[in-house]
Amino acid sequence: MLKLTAIIPTGNEEQNIDAAIESVKFADEILIVDSFSTDRTLERAKQHDVRVIQREYGNSASQKNWAIPQATHEWILLLDADERITPELAEEVQQILKEGPKHDGYWMYRENYFLGHLIKHSWKGDKVIRLFHRDRSKYQEKHVHAEVITEGSVGWCEHKIIHNTYVSYDAFVRKLNRYADWQARDYINRTGKITAWHLWVKPAFRFWKHYIAKGGFLDGVPGFIIASLQAYGVKARYYKIWLMRQEEKNVHEKVDEKFGIRRE
Repeated sequence: MLKLTAIIPTGNEEQNIDAAIESVKFADEILIVDSFSTDRTLERAKQHDVRVIQREYGNSASQKNWAIPQATHEWILLLDADERITPELAEEVQQILKEGPKHDGYWMYRENYFLGHLIKHSWKGDKVIRLFHRDRSKYQEKHVHAEVITEGSVGWCEHKIIHNTYVSYDAFVRKLNRYADWQARDYINRTGKITAWHLWVKPAFRFWKHYIAKGGFLDGVPGFIIASLQAYGVKARYYKIWLMRQEEKNVHEKVDEKFGIRRE
């Protein structure tokens, strides 16, 4: 059977790290990629048979792309600290490696939990590529929501990853704001003038998508919170693009004034 390296990126994940490691104990190597945690993440991780490497955090994609070539084995199972591999998925991964993978990567659906509630509708269809070949795969160079791109084909795993996302409302809001900052940098050069279309129509469509189209209303109050905050995240992205442009404009005006530059 082909050997497997499980990679777990961490940053102050003391509440999650033990369970994440336990769920990938079947891997031949467990590689912890830590961004200099200041809590007990590393203390707890080192109680297990793992290898630890550290790097300052830039964004998720760059951190993972830095870590992937450092894996000992050619096949990678990448797991965020708030995710868990079920015994059924672990068995399926091992079977793929035993038979010989027919693809360079494998999609996995995620079973999402929000504020302790199973979300069946609002994030329906949430999928990620988490099993892939080390030398024929990498993450897109994006600040947010980067996915693995492979040289060859991508198959599917039948079983799901458990994703214990956002254990608190405040944590969700903080992450949305952080994502809005990063997405503003990705979008600024391909976004025209910020208008009501960006600040009202697109957020309203995002709410409709999660709450109506995907059936988020069937998830009860958590579904409404998810749809509302997803809409807020879209609006925040465009607010931040507008603010970034204003700051850049003000800087240029101050330089022009100081050096007597006139721009036609």
